[in-house]
Amino acid sequence: MSNTYIQERDGGYYFVSSRVSLDSVVYQFLQGESPESIAQSFPSLSLEQIYGGLTYYLAHRHAIDEYLAKSEAEFSEMAKQARDANPLLYEKLRAARTNV
Repeated sequence: MSNTYIQERDGGYYFVSSRVSLDSVVYQFLQGESPESIAQSFPSLSLEQIYGGLTYYLAHRHAIDEYLAKSEAEFSEMAKQARDANPLLYEKLRAARTNV
């Protein structure tokens, strides 16, 4: 019997019948977290779902890694645009961090 754990929707990869993205599980996995530890971070997912998601990632690693790299690049660009559009806010945030 074969189960489907991951589906593509809204331009991303998600666990079936869940709002949990595959990204969030994969990033923890790539940081060395065990599936059991990852399952503790996502109580809405079963350990079977975590293993299924990781199996999907490993079977489609090239495509998922490309997707993650593209997402990171888009996020970096949006962050740069936000900094450029609000320089005073970001200067205040920087100053607050250095005064802690």
